[in-house]
Amino acid sequence: MLHHLEIYVSNLSKSTEFWGWFLSELGYEPYQQWDSGISWKYEETYIVFVQAEERFLEVPYHRSRVGLNHLAFHAKSKEQVDQMTAQLKKKGINILYQEKHPFAGGDSHYAVYFEDPDRIKVELVAP
Repeated sequence: MLHHLEIYVSNLSKSTEFWGWFLSELGYEPYQQWDSGISWKYEETYIVFVQAEERFLEVPYHRSRVGLNHLAFHAKSKEQVDQMTAQLKKKGINILYQEKHPFAGGDSHYAVYFEDPDRIKVELVAP
């Protein structure tokens, strides 16, 4: 069981807006907040976002470098994937692999892929 995940971000305000909406839709609840960070919790697992210090912002995140490639979350259903996809589009959030959506992960993998404000790839996958 994953205890928590901590991600440093380039703009805490933008990340809070993006992740707060998305995680709340999945059933996460606000957990902790302080000047340079915020977290959301679902059952016993929580996700933390922390403002990176200015001196570490020079090299931006890229999912093809060593480290985190993407975060994948469980959807309740294919309908939830479709609903979230519509909301992402309405918010102007880029849907990745649109030419293969919703089967970009394969013929039996129903999901939507998109990016957070720092271009961290996020996946929401149906059961």
